[in-house]
This record gives sequence, structure tokens and C-alpha cells, in this order.
Amino acid sequence: MIQVEHLVRRYGERTVVADVSMDMARGSMTAIVGTSGSGKSTLLRMINRLVEPSAGRILIDGRDTAAEPPHLLRRRIGYVIQGHGLFPHRTVAQNIATVPRLLGWAPERIETRVRELLTVFQLDPAQYGAAYPHQLSGGQQQRVGVARALAAEPAVLLMDEPFGALDPIIRAKAQEDLLAIQRRFGTTVVLVTHDIDEAFRLGSRVAVMSEGRLLQYDTPAMLLTHPADPFVARMTGVSDRALKLLSLTRVGELRLFPVEAATAGAAEPRIDASLSLREALAELLWQGTGHGIVCDATGRPLGRISVADIAAHGRGP
Repeated sequence: MIQVEHLVRRYGERTVVADVSMDMARGSMTAIVGTSGSGKSTLLRMINRLVEPSAGRILIDGRDTAAEPPHLLRRRIGYVIQGHGLFPHRTVAQNIATVPRLLGWAPERIETRVRELLTVFQLDPAQYGAAYPHQLSGGQQQRVGVARALAAEPAVLLMDEPFGALDPIIRAKAQEDLLAIQRRFGTTVVLVTHDIDEAFRLGSRVAVMSEGRLLQYDTPAMLLTHPADPFVARMTGVSDRALKLLSLTRVGELRLFPVEAATAGAAEPRIDASLSLREALAELLWQGTGHGIVCDATGRPLGRISVADIAAHGRGP
């Protein structure tokens, strides 16, 4: 879907992105992580040509982005920045409709799309469509920002530190919303963050950058278990990598020890199958027991899990 080939960006004598190559599959979510000044935001902005490459090229669906006028390219690529960037004197509906109007969509189609997106983001169109950004909470403004970026049905969505200004509770909900939206629309998402936990939670693959160089581009599990160098190991977290590894797997993904509903002890804690192994371990430790009953969303027992089972998945290679 997106091919980055030997991408370079220089400002005078300073190279901020140095010969970066990576492929992003259609419908995937890629997280780019690194310290300040690593070149991650510059790399993102070269995809929609807010920053022009000094060398190399970017292809989307096999088409070189340099062959298309920048303003037309940006209209088919969603873009979300930290702090949402909404137009303060336009209503929520008008904000979301910005790009479809530029593309000449019919008014009826625009209205339908705006209502659809507001509903998807759990914002009642009747209540919020006519509201102005200052009348929304920070989390609601961020959701409208993402809705605006998705309004013209882009195949690609770029996000530059989109949740950095949100408090932890709202941020976690925004991350859940993004995952649900990405699954629903099949959008290819490229997200820049300085938070490795956010990168691991959202990215099917994660790119680690430092001083303009791409140090490693791999799955979260591979970054944790086989870091390419000491910087990647430090970035991904040496002290708690076992717990991070447990966060990558859901309880329901394990092969569970069978248990009959009738034999499931009433005293055994119930563990939701949707929890991560890290969350399940925390619950078992809190309950002071070595095992629990895994249940689906309806409460039906699926099997038994133990602390030992969980610990086996947190071991290094």
C-alpha cells in the first residue's frame, strides 16, 4: 500500500531523515516511535508532501506521490495532528464536511457522511452537529478531528501525536476508538508517537527511529524479544519487557485448560477473555489466587488459566 524507498530529508548540512525504507501493508496500522528530533514527524509529513523529500520516493498503491499535485494528494490522505486543529468558527458538521466540499460532493452525500461519522464516534448528530469546537470536551474535539480526517473516505490516515494532549483516561478511550474505527473502515493508518506503550497498543508494526535513522521496523513482540541494538532495547523498555510482552496477547487467544461449567468453582475469579495477559495476571495476584475461570462476554466459562500459564508467555527467547 505505502512504500517508502530510500527517503532522505536535509536542511542545509543537517540530515533529519537518512535513507529510510519501509513498506506498510493495506489496512495495517504502523506506529513510528522515537525521541524528540528523531525524524519521525518529518518522515510522516513527507508521505503527504507537507515536507518534500530531498531524495528517495514514496509510492501509494504503486503511484509515485511526486507525480501528483500536493493539494490533490492531501485531499485523499487524512491527516490528524495533536490538538485536533479544528476550525473554531465552523460547526462540528462544517468541520467534518471540509474535504468532501472541496472535492465537490453533493450536499446530500456530505450530510449522510457527517451523520454516519458522528454516530460512529458516539456523538449524537442532533446534539453535536451544530455545536462549535469550544463547546466540546478535549476528547470530543479529538474525535471530531479524526472524523474530519476520515470524511472523504481516504485509504490512508496520517496521525502526528494525536493523543498527546489528552489526559490518561480520555487517551485510552481515544485509542480504543481508533482501533475500532480502523477495523471498521479498513483504513491504512500511520501514527507518530513518542510513547512506546501507545505504539505497542496500536501498531501491528512499529518503526523505531533515532537521529534520522530507522533502527528497526518489526512487530511489537519482535522488538521486545529481538531488539536490533541497545537503543531499541532501551526504547522498548528493558526493565518491564516481560509485562509489555504480556500486554500483547489476549486471554482468549490462549489454549485454555478445559473446565466444565458445573465444576467451575464459585470462589475462583472470573477473567474476561478480552483482557490482556498482563491485566489477567494483575487480577489473579490481586485476588490472591493462582488460577481463574476465563469467560466470554456472556459469562460462559471457556476454560481455566493459571499464573504459571501467563508467566510462560512473558519469558524471553
